[in-house]
Amino acid sequence: MDALVTGVTNQLEALEAALYDLKRVRGRFAAEDGSVTAEVDGDGALTGLWLAESMTSRPPSEVAESILWACGRAAAEAGAQRSRIVARLNESFTPGNVAGNPDSA
Repeated sequence: MDALVTGVTNQLEALEAALYDLKRVRGRFAAEDGSVTAEVDGDGALTGLWLAESMTSRPPSEVAESILWACGRAAAEAGAQRSRIVARLNESFTPGNVAGNPDSA
């Protein structure tokens, strides 16, 4: 019974840690030339956008393309972070770690 309680407690802690980490996910990408920097949260929502003064001299279509490109790269980074967090959580629920495993009681 102690092993079962320990297993459940460990899984609860792993879940709480994953939820905490998921709330803190941020993806950020800055263009090499410093013209645009975008930051998104774990859901892919834009949380920050910085444009260099040099962007004001570019055509609007180029500015839009640069912004979307930076946002996409930032979202990819956030997605990668989320994937790593979920993978760690999944590892904590592997058969050897699952509470209620008949071999663990």
